[in-house]
Amino acid sequence: MKKCIVISDSFKGTLSSLDICQIARETFAQVAPECELVTIPVADGGEGTVDCFVQAMNAIPVTVTVQGPFGDPVEAVYARMGDAAVIEMAAAAGLNLAGERKDPSKASTYGVGELMRHAVEHGCQEIFLGIGGSATNDGGCGCAAALGVRFSDETGAAFLPTGGTLDRIRTVDTASARLLLKDIPLRVMCDVTNPLYGPNGAAYVFGPQKGADPAMVERLDGQLKAFAGTLQRGLGADVSALPGAGAAGGMGAGCVALLGGKLSSGIDAVLSAVGFEEQLKDADMVISGEGRLDSQSFQGKVISGIARRTGEAGVPLVILAGSIDDSARDAAKHGITAVFNTNRAARPMSEVPAHCREDYCAALTDLLCTIRMAEDFKR
Repeated sequence: MKKCIVISDSFKGTLSSLDICQIARETFAQVAPECELVTIPVADGGEGTVDCFVQAMNAIPVTVTVQGPFGDPVEAVYARMGDAAVIEMAAAAGLNLAGERKDPSKASTYGVGELMRHAVEHGCQEIFLGIGGSATNDGGCGCAAALGVRFSDETGAAFLPTGGTLDRIRTVDTASARLLLKDIPLRVMCDVTNPLYGPNGAAYVFGPQKGADPAMVERLDGQLKAFAGTLQRGLGADVSALPGAGAAGGMGAGCVALLGGKLSSGIDAVLSAVGFEEQLKDADMVISGEGRLDSQSFQGKVISGIARRTGEAGVPLVILAGSIDDSARDAAKHGITAVFNTNRAARPMSEVPAHCREDYCAALTDLLCTIRMAEDFKR
């Protein structure tokens, strides 16, 4: 084996993608030092995406003071990669910033728009926006307002809509924001397909984890439905059933209708940005993985995006996973060559964090030794 690429998702709660890349470098140096190793930390647009770009692409971290979900100042970081900006919504409107004040009826995405504005005003010509982990349900109105969109109520007065006041919007003026973002592609990294409202929409599916009780969930859903009607009447934008419109409290819908953004698979956007296909051209094997391999791993997640590209390139793909669900038995049908469990001692989950690093290293070592043995047989 002359060249191997290690590009793994994180093992949630145990190993980050950056950790796995470090373990791989140490293990290859000991077991297969002759092999060219390319390590690419990767995320799918959620938390950790900016760090991955900083590590994988030598992107420059940019720190900006913006409004948090409830108006308090927070230090948020985005990545600058040439003329492109990589922004995580969670950096300014994340659930982790809400603390004990979880209230999606009042939380705002305004700080996300401030990050985007900073990037544009400092010369960025393309924006990759990862939406996920939000504390909000404002349909992206806060973000849009920070970029110049004007929302007016029935008296004609401008106001900043939140999840609980979307039905107050009577008119929407996007002219200033569209001018600001003119000729600047907004690529929204989104890996959920939920519609804006309804039983599978933003409020019902994601509201409870943001602090909404059943009564609030129902109110928020009604607000999003009213918002959809306003967008259709005022802008001619019907995004209510658009797959991904309900992502991040309706941020998907807002990015498309208010800012002209395009929703795309997070992992596809990331893999394109880090030049994965170019690295594949002379690779002999790719190693990927995640904490739990199941049927969802093949549906728009990190592994599915990687498998699609390795399959097209004819490069074997091996998965190292913390656990393997029965639903992943047909992994081969999804372009995966082999799957290995890193938790070989069948440790209970309570013990996994203390041993995850050594277990991953041991599994990777065994894989490399097996490959070396096979190569020796060929000789």
